[in-house]
Amino acid sequence: MRAESILIVDDEASVLRYTKTVLIDHYRVETAGCGEEALQRIHRGPAPSLIVLDMAMPGMDGLETLAKCKQIYPEQKVLMMSCSGDRNKVVQALKLGATDCLHKPFEPPQLKGAVRRVLESSAAEAESADLDRVNPNAGDGSQVVVENLDEDLFFLAASPVMKQIYAQVSLVARVDVGVLLLGESGVGKEVLARLIHKVSARARKPFIKVNCAALPSELLESELFGYEAGAFTGANGTKPGKFQLADGGTILLDEIGEMSAALQAKLLHVLQDGRFFRLGGRTNIKVNARILAATNVDVQKAIAERKLREDLYYRLSAFTITIPPLRERREEIPWLLTHYMKSLAATFGRDPLPIPDALLRECLRYRWPGNLRELGNFVKRYLVLQDDRVIVDELRAKNQESRGVEPDLGNMMAPRPRGLKALVRTLKDDAEAKEIVRALEQANWNRKLAAANLCISYKALLYKIKQYGILSEREGEPALRRSDVV
Repeated sequence: MRAESILIVDDEASVLRYTKTVLIDHYRVETAGCGEEALQRIHRGPAPSLIVLDMAMPGMDGLETLAKCKQIYPEQKVLMMSCSGDRNKVVQALKLGATDCLHKPFEPPQLKGAVRRVLESSAAEAESADLDRVNPNAGDGSQVVVENLDEDLFFLAASPVMKQIYAQVSLVARVDVGVLLLGESGVGKEVLARLIHKVSARARKPFIKVNCAALPSELLESELFGYEAGAFTGANGTKPGKFQLADGGTILLDEIGEMSAALQAKLLHVLQDGRFFRLGGRTNIKVNARILAATNVDVQKAIAERKLREDLYYRLSAFTITIPPLRERREEIPWLLTHYMKSLAATFGRDPLPIPDALLRECLRYRWPGNLRELGNFVKRYLVLQDDRVIVDELRAKNQESRGVEPDLGNMMAPRPRGLKALVRTLKDDAEAKEIVRALEQANWNRKLAAANLCISYKALLYKIKQYGILSEREGEPALRRSDVV
């Protein structure tokens, strides 16, 4: 028998018996008939390896039980059980820290697979069997996640915030709800949308992208919904729209904030009913496509100015992910430069060029207003010119134009016996310390809550606090100031 212990919580005795029977040969299994009983068991300790928790229970329901479990043990792994109609509750459960979700009714192999996946993998790795992990500076203790999505697109996470986003994607991708992706132009919203599609159960079906800002309203409507012959001048035949082409798969509505109000109203009906008419058509077409939306506008401002319907926003944003700009995750720049250089050199049929310290220094100082798109084009230009001195001079001139807002790299660019490796480690440590301080402040220095928000164990957080010398005023010494970390 395996050492892992499982606590099953459900108000239906038949479900408890069934679930226990499936798992008893492989795990130590306990049961609880309600949320209150489960909390009593957790308070007694020791904490179970996994809690299998029903979403819908009388009295204290699954969400409330989950929240209180996480308050006691922030690192507790919880597998939720829900009916197919509980999508919004599933999203709430993920936000509260559930590790995975299993839809009822389920067969024994599904339950065993979900339990095994949660116990043997971290949340970020649960459904990433083809994950490619790279570490160009082996031995510095860092780990970078790289997912190649196609020949030109890849997802890279080296900073704490991007690793947290990767963990969120790994969870929400399995729940068939809408996701709204926010962030500046070029931060990688389409990349994240493709990653969600790849990790989801719809991965074998089409992924369709529609740029809502690229077409006038009339053409966008026909592009989305299609048209029948004779619907307008030049419509000589029937054409299916993007929604129909995405049936069974995923459709990304990029720059949704640029869509006209009239078309937003029609889109809202599609989201509610899953049905639409082609232009000039009389047949009601049903479609099953997951809708992702992305925008770089200020959503609340757009709603206030009535450029974005509030009801449409709430329909699209069952789960929202905000991608930070590159200037707020500078520790990823060395990794991105390396990956862009490798992939673009292969595309152009050239050998990768070195990235000298002077070049890296200027890249770290630059604000990259175009984010990843600008960085990729920068590497292309370097490959074409084949002269790092020209590239460095160009970046240095841009940095001089914007001096006063550039980051103070301080001692990070002092003589470095280990070269690039030491720089990357320093950047990583500074960014990590800054993120920990922010999480502690937001949690009012409640370390268990801060650990839960950072998606790390309580013990790991204590180690990091000691490692970086982070102290609160409650402990008699000043907290680490934001100015102490770049």
